Amino acid sequence: MHWMQAVDIYCERTGPGFWAEPVNAFSNAAFVLAGLVALHRARSDGADIWIRILCLWVAAIGVGSFLFHTFANRWSALADVLPIWSFVAVYVVFTLRRTFALGWPATGGVLAIGLAAIALVMRLLPDGIGERTNQSTQYLPAVLIFVAFAAAFAWSGRPGARLIVSAGLVFALSLFFRSVDLAACAHLPLGTHFLWHLLNATMLGLLLAVALRHRLPPPAA
Repeated sequence: MHWMQAVDIYCERTGPGFWAEPVNAFSNAAFVLAGLVALHRARSDGADIWIRILCLWVAAIGVGSFLFHTFANRWSALADVLPIWSFVAVYVVFTLRRTFALGWPATGGVLAIGLAAIALVMRLLPDGIGERTNQSTQYLPAVLIFVAFAAAFAWSGRPGARLIVSAGLVFALSLFFRSVDLAACAHLPLGTHFLWHLLNATMLGLLLAVALRHRLPPPAA
């Protein structure tokens, strides 16, 4: 694999230049803003270090995506996806451990069952659907996680159930805009990918708000 190989998969990009996707690039500031706003609230509320790390992780997602929409090559594509999927993994474990108070064996069991279910669903997808959705099917596991968490929060009565549902609905809308970016190109020269950024930043802000509801109590004086 040639790490400097160019990647051009979005409507707005019309050439190889660093600033060939200015709207897609600068809209990543929404991730940084969402993370820093949540971090400020976390500090004000005396939230523990793990929640603060999640806040900074959201800001890092914006940095990685900015690199991809400017350099637009294979190494920057990796800088884009690694913060996203590592955040998903850490947030899932955080929620299972902190919100649902599962021990490590139970957390491992839930993760194993979840991964098996995701693998089965991905295997059953129709051929060619990835190309028709601008490879947005890669985010189907996140949709399934939202469905599972929404059901678990509602069933258990844990705080933040409405926020989880709201975040899931925002993510579904953002996934739609990611999927139609190239299809809408003839009518919208900027495409719709920047809306994926703005809506996902909103979604992540909601998830951080849920995490803040499950912060550890401050240590006794």
